Amino acid sequence: MSTVRPPAVAGRFYPARPEVLMRDVQSYLAADGRKIEAAGCVVPHAGYMYSGHVAGAVYARLALPNRFIILCPNHTGMGKPLAIMSEGMWATPLGEATIDHELAVELRSAFHPLAEDAAAHRAEHALEVQLPFLQTLQRNFSFVPIAVGVSSYEPLAALGEALAQVVAAHAEKTLIIASSDMNHYESDAVTRIKDSKALEPILRLDPRGLFDVVVNEEISMCGYGPAVAMLTAARRLGAESAELIKYATSADVSGDRDTVVGYAGLIVH
Repeated sequence: MSTVRPPAVAGRFYPARPEVLMRDVQSYLAADGRKIEAAGCVVPHAGYMYSGHVAGAVYARLALPNRFIILCPNHTGMGKPLAIMSEGMWATPLGEATIDHELAVELRSAFHPLAEDAAAHRAEHALEVQLPFLQTLQRNFSFVPIAVGVSSYEPLAALGEALAQVVAAHAEKTLIIASSDMNHYESDAVTRIKDSKALEPILRLDPRGLFDVVVNEEISMCGYGPAVAMLTAARRLGAESAELIKYATSADVSGDRDTVVGYAGLIVH
């Protein structure tokens, strides 16, 4: 019998009632323009009231495949520094999403630092909040969850190389999702300046440049690790450009411009 990871943040980061959750997600998904075949993307993971409209703008523009690798930061500090789950399901109020066992096993074989570890995922919100968007848009999908808790460049780049190797070996498309918010808990003005510095290397597909600017400019982008790995993989898979789909800060909702969090949605193709 497959193990099921229950929702950890339903009723806090997003609605716990299925009909309310579905309505809210659908309200964030209105978008015009062509659907984009992408190698990767960056999406935020705050409470839906703050960042759902940014994540929704990205998902609405994507031509979604049936397979996803979702990379998220490890906010809790629990578990292994590079933590994967290879089997079972994740539950949200919209139902259960199945872990792609085949893909997960291949990733572990390609990159041995990945450790089988449910503890890192048990209370982590950054990946869970992506699933209702995927469940609304693409009912029949599977995914591999990876929590990234390392802070040096080399293992992040090596993870990205391994992701590309495994994805390239399959004819079926796989989208690599990097879950990240941008700068945290500074003023709206400072956050927008810092975030623009972090967005520049992402837009030019420069994972090393992103890592260096986050460290050197003290930008508190929680998911820079997932973004570095995704960018590394996307470049190896042939991506040539990136688009900023939407940017916002929490001040756009709260009105508090003294202490904000930034949110960016990007597509890499």
